[in-house]
Amino acid sequence: MAKITKLDDIVSLCKRRGFIFQSSEIYGGLASCYDYGPLGAELKRNVRNAWWKSTVQMRDDVVGLDCSILMHPLVWKASGHADKFADIIAECKKCNTRSRVDHLKNHTEEHAAHVPVETAMADAKNLSKKVCPACGTIGQFTDPMPFRLMFETKMGANADDSMTLFLRPETAQGIFANFRNVLDSTRVKIPFGIAQIGKSFRNEVTTKAFIFRTREFEQAELEFFCEPGTDDEWFARWKEIRFNWYIGLGIKKENLRMREHSKDELAHYAKGCVDVEYKFPFGSGDWQELEGIANRTDFDLRQHQRGIRTLNDWFEKNGDLSKISLKEEAEDWLKGPLSYFDEEKKRRFVPYVIEPSAGIDRSTLAFLVDAYDEDEANGEIRNVLRFHPALAPIKAAIFPLVKKDGMPEIAMKIYDDLKKYFTCFYDEKGAVGRRYRRQDEAGTPYCITVDGQTKEDDTVTVRQRDSMKQERIAVGQLKNYLREKLDV
Repeated sequence: MAKITKLDDIVSLCKRRGFIFQSSEIYGGLASCYDYGPLGAELKRNVRNAWWKSTVQMRDDVVGLDCSILMHPLVWKASGHADKFADIIAECKKCNTRSRVDHLKNHTEEHAAHVPVETAMADAKNLSKKVCPACGTIGQFTDPMPFRLMFETKMGANADDSMTLFLRPETAQGIFANFRNVLDSTRVKIPFGIAQIGKSFRNEVTTKAFIFRTREFEQAELEFFCEPGTDDEWFARWKEIRFNWYIGLGIKKENLRMREHSKDELAHYAKGCVDVEYKFPFGSGDWQELEGIANRTDFDLRQHQRGIRTLNDWFEKNGDLSKISLKEEAEDWLKGPLSYFDEEKKRRFVPYVIEPSAGIDRSTLAFLVDAYDEDEANGEIRNVLRFHPALAPIKAAIFPLVKKDGMPEIAMKIYDDLKKYFTCFYDEKGAVGRRYRRQDEAGTPYCITVDGQTKEDDTVTVRQRDSMKQERIAVGQLKNYLREKLDV
């Protein structure tokens, strides 16, 4: 029976085996910032690659993009982030812990999406019965106040000519800003998608649970553009595709669910939204968002179309974003640069957008949690990560049984050959049983051992991680054997 995993088990294993470390640990660490070690970097890269392969490589209707983290500040004015992207917080008067008001009220874990600060402040009702999550004091809070979520930075040689920029809080806006560039430089036609994986930054009020919520994180986002009227069909299709992606990479179905947003939970631009949630081992086990899938309608393209028409001239003259107000002018949207002309139907429209937005770090944590198991091997407790082969950081480990009789030389030759095709590891230190245990903890699917029989018949022992069964395979067949088992 699989072990009931606790987060402490995952954190301990990640530190011990080199998956994830606290950032700047030698200086005491930096809160909510983490570094991926040798195994973690491989695991995260494999999660990234699996998403890209499924979303871009294997589809004819999606292209990729890699946008700059720093963008013109008008991008964030047009998108609404410059005015609306803030949390409302209150501070406990007893312990000085700051908490989001919506957390105190609703006990949820996600942001209210792009609600104007004035609206959020008005909704922050009496806190007299609310409990401080840190010390348990009831009703002892300061007045609610806004807390901006975007990190600011400066660009320019000196203070006189510097411009205030933001570290992007999401990758989606770079896709919308490049919609016309992609149309003009490729042969894509509606319906089609633009995908991107990249770093985003949010100055979170509170962080939690290891790499689940951090201030620097990696997103995998797809903006799928479709004709209005077909959006409900595409919304349903992408919900199914994204849910099955996690199942296909080994997440247990009982640990995964879809949660539809209620009407009062929807962002003002969204026609519909669902979260793919995983049952993480936080506390007694909490359902938390892995990714959101939203029908964003034509909101973003219209906002940027309005922005490039009404903001550029004003900005050149004034430069103060806080004084700019987007004009709700009666415009002919169908003549705008972000509209689309359908050659077959001879009609122009502003596309609707379906957005699956996943967190690479959260997904990595979910795959770690779901893979973690304990069982017994030769009378000892064995820690094992039962990764899907596509995600395993190391695909095969190669061992000489002993460091003599030419075995290390044969094993090293096998290693040098296989590492051209797979991520491999060579190990000749310690008893072979201990070497197996180390690879089980790393999630390595196959261990290859060169022994005395190898010199006689040119075969090796291949041990499977999950079953621990062993079989003899000819050295010349190892590459094809692993390719078939690993599906690469």
